[in-house]
Amino acid sequence: MKKAILLSLLFVACAFTASAQKFALIDMEYILKNIPAYEQANNQLNQASQQYQAEIEAKAKEAEALYKDYQKTASSLSAAQKSQKEEAIIAKEKEAAELRKKYFGPEGEMAKKQQALINPIQDKIYEAVKQIAQQNGYDAVVDRSSAQSIIFASPRIDISNEVLSKLGYSN
Repeated sequence: MKKAILLSLLFVACAFTASAQKFALIDMEYILKNIPAYEQANNQLNQASQQYQAEIEAKAKEAEALYKDYQKTASSLSAAQKSQKEEAIIAKEKEAAELRKKYFGPEGEMAKKQQALINPIQDKIYEAVKQIAQQNGYDAVVDRSSAQSIIFASPRIDISNEVLSKLGYSN
């Protein structure tokens, strides 16, 4: 009997604690779409990506051309010449792979550019969300665009427009 009463009291206490928390939602995709600097940063990243990809493809085509030339002339080459051409092909393929790593690797140029261009915008958004949450007493702010488990949320608790206003953008 004591266990049942204790369990009931614990359940009631948890219910009151859960209902006392205040939540808010933001839609990060919506916020980012309404920030022109983010769009510009994305355009710069896309241009850099295309430029880097073109360089990598040029190296790969050079390797492919060497390989096709090797296939055509392989029967008339000596063993030493074959070996030399094979090494040249492998060297070109390595150059292409190193370029790919240099530009698109975890520590590559694209990661550095993204960090320089996008992270400051995201940091400003985070600070705005943090200030709004502290001012309004929110215990948690959830990003609706990345929270896949949210099935429905009332528009009343969406503070995306408030975040944009805090950042100086009208919606």
